[in-house]
Amino acid sequence: MSRLNNGDAFPPLTLDTVADGTVSVVQYLAGHYGVILMYRGSWCPYCNAQLSAFARAKEKLDELGIRVVAMSVDDKIDASALVEKHRLNFPVGYRVDADRVAAATGAYVNDSPRYQQSTGFVLDPDGRVVTAVYSSGAIGRLVAEDVIGLVRYVKSKA
Repeated sequence: MSRLNNGDAFPPLTLDTVADGTVSVVQYLAGHYGVILMYRGSWCPYCNAQLSAFARAKEKLDELGIRVVAMSVDDKIDASALVEKHRLNFPVGYRVDADRVAAATGAYVNDSPRYQQSTGFVLDPDGRVVTAVYSSGAIGRLVAEDVIGLVRYVKSKA
């Protein structure tokens, strides 16, 4: 299990999502700056705050051509309730295989119960990692305003 570094191609992952059917993460984000949010579960208050903030930032994200996708080990019922509660306006994957995702991305996994720790990636329009944020516990995650600032900066240098 090795971490993804800046410049690495993001691995192919396919998600069953609450409202968007089956989504290939790389294909969905292709041609856009992409944000991939792996969250611990709908029970995690920090995750709720993060996902809600990305949903509220939709207008600014759209202006910059940034697409967001999120995923967790939650079942469909819990993931659907989370999407509804926070009006999440991006694909939210559920029942993700934490070990398979960890093997592909280097994300930390909690042992018992089994779930992914908070992990976030910003990808360029070619699907390459611009930055990765790995957390081994409850805190430490991508913030919507930081992503917006980073993409603005990267675009200004292009």
